Amino acid sequence: MLTIAIAVFVGLATGFGLALGDVLGYGWSSFCGVLAFGAVQMGLGMYMQKKVKAVMMSVQTVLTEGQRRLQAKAAHWQVRQPGSIKEVQNEMARDQRALVMEALAQTEPLKKFTLWVPLMGRQIATAQMQLRWMIKDFKAVDALMPKALFLDPLTVSMKLARMQMANAPLADMEKVYRKGVARLKYNQNVLLAATWSWILVKRGDVDGAFKALNAALKNSDNETLKANREHLANNRVAHFSNAGIGDQWYALHLEEPKIRMQRPRMQWR
Repeated sequence: MLTIAIAVFVGLATGFGLALGDVLGYGWSSFCGVLAFGAVQMGLGMYMQKKVKAVMMSVQTVLTEGQRRLQAKAAHWQVRQPGSIKEVQNEMARDQRALVMEALAQTEPLKKFTLWVPLMGRQIATAQMQLRWMIKDFKAVDALMPKALFLDPLTVSMKLARMQMANAPLADMEKVYRKGVARLKYNQNVLLAATWSWILVKRGDVDGAFKALNAALKNSDNETLKANREHLANNRVAHFSNAGIGDQWYALHLEEPKIRMQRPRMQWR
C-alpha cells in the first residue's frame, strides 16, 4: 500500500540521511528513522481514515433517510389498506432498489483509496455485497463474495443463506458457521445460530438443529432460540420460527415476512 511505501521511504531517508551526514551515530540515526516511519504512517493513516469515514457516513445517511421513508410508507399502508398487496410489494421493491442504487453510487469514491488503505478493496466489496443483497441481486452478490470480509454475524449469516440457496454441502456450511460463531461475545450469536438451526431443520437434521441451539444458548439467553429449542425437544418442528428475531432474519431472504394489513375501523355517529 502507498501509505506504507511512503512511510518506509521517509524512514529510510531520515535514517540514512542522518547517518551519512554525520549528524548522529548509526544507532540514533536508526532510531530517528523508525520514529519518522511511525509518524508518517500514523499521520497518513489518520488522514485517510477521516476521508473514508466521511464517505461511509454519506452512504449511511442515504440508507437511514431512505429506510425512514420506506417505513413511513409501510406504516401508512398498514392503516389504509391498498387495493392490491402485490402492487404494494412491487412498489416497495422499486423504492428499495432506487435506494440501494443511490447508496451504491455513494461507495464509488472509496475506490480511489484502494492503493492507500490496506484492505480497502475488500471493505468496498463487503459494503457493496450487503447493498446488492438488499435487492436480491444475487449474481452481483456471488461475484463480490470472494472479495468480501466476513467478520460479523450478519455477513456470515448472509454467506450461510447464500450457500443454502445454492444447496451447498452441510459439511462446508458447518465450517463457515463454526468459524463465524467462535469469536462472538455473549448474545452476538443470535442471528447466526438462528440461521444455522433453521438451515438444519430445512435439511431434515432436527437433532443437529437441537444440538446447535443447545450449544448456542450457552452463549446467549435469546428467547427465540430458547423457544425453538423447546419446540424441537418436544417434537413440535412445525412451530419452529425465527420470526421473533425480526427484520434481521427476514433480511436474509430465506423467508418472506407476512404482511398484515389492519382493517379500517368504522366510525359511527
